[in-house]
Amino acid sequence: MFRQSKQAIPREYSLAGKSIICPHCQSAQFIASKAQLNTALATLIELDFLNESATILTCTSCGQIQWFGVTPTTEA
Repeated sequence: MFRQSKQAIPREYSLAGKSIICPHCQSAQFIASKAQLNTALATLIELDFLNESATILTCTSCGQIQWFGVTPTTEA
């Protein structure tokens, strides 16, 4: 499942004190969204809502997608 953020505004993000840069094109502008990390067992017994979610940053320049288990912070 993929959910685009209500604030689909390109932003710069950081994590663990480092700026996040696209590994493909070196851009620093991303659109953030969330995705549910489904497991087969939870899906089998219709408990998908219990699964964890991840933060996804999509590069606005080339479309490269990066997944994060910890939510990156927005740079000012």
